[in-house]
Amino acid sequence: MRARPLTLIQDDLVDYDTAMERMTDLVGQRQRDERPDTLWLLSHPSVYTIGRRTPLTHLPDPTRGIPVVETGRGGQLTYHGPGQLVGYLIVKLDEDQGIVDYVREVELRLVEALGKLGLPAERRDTPPGSELLTGVWTVETGRKIISIGMRQSRGVTSHGFALNVDGDLTPWNWAIACGMPDVDMTSLKRELGTASTDEVRTAVAAAFEAS
Repeated sequence: MRARPLTLIQDDLVDYDTAMERMTDLVGQRQRDERPDTLWLLSHPSVYTIGRRTPLTHLPDPTRGIPVVETGRGGQLTYHGPGQLVGYLIVKLDEDQGIVDYVREVELRLVEALGKLGLPAERRDTPPGSELLTGVWTVETGRKIISIGMRQSRGVTSHGFALNVDGDLTPWNWAIACGMPDVDMTSLKRELGTASTDEVRTAVAAAFEAS
C-alpha cells in the first residue's frame, strides 16, 4: 500500500447538514490545492443517509422519528448516530488510481486499525450480480462493522466510512442497511465486550497516517 500521509481534523458531534457544508468546502480547497489530503473524524446525531439508488422500501417507518437525508455518495442506506466514528476522506487521487481502487485501500486501512484494536476483520469481494459488499466485516462472526460510501469529483474524494464503536445498534434494524436485508450490523462493543472511542480514534488515525 502506498504511503499517503493525511492531515487530521477531529470533532465530536456535528449535525449532518452542517458537516456536509464543511466537507464541500474542504473538497473545494483540495481541488484548488489550498489544503493537503485530509481525514476528518467526527460523529453525527441520529440520521439515516441514502444514496440515489436506494429503494423506498429500504427506508425506515417515519414514526421512528429519525430523519432521512439523501446524499451524493455511493452506496445504499446507512445509519449514523452517537457512538459511531465517522471519517470523511478528502484526498486527491493519483492519475492511475480511481475511486474503486481508493475504496479498497480504505477498507484495508480500516482492517488494519481493527486488528490493532483486537478485532480480526476483512474486506470482501462482491460476487457477480450481487449487492456491493463494500465495507469491513468481522472474521469470526461474519457481521458488518464498517460501512463505506464515497464519491470522486475532479479527482478529489469525499464522504467516507462509519465505524460502529459503542452506540445503540437498534436503529439499524428499522431499515434495510447497505441494500442487504439479511445484513447483521455490529459494533466493537458487541464483538469485544468493551470499546474506547479515544482508542478507536487513535488507531484509525494511525492506520491512515493522519496527524
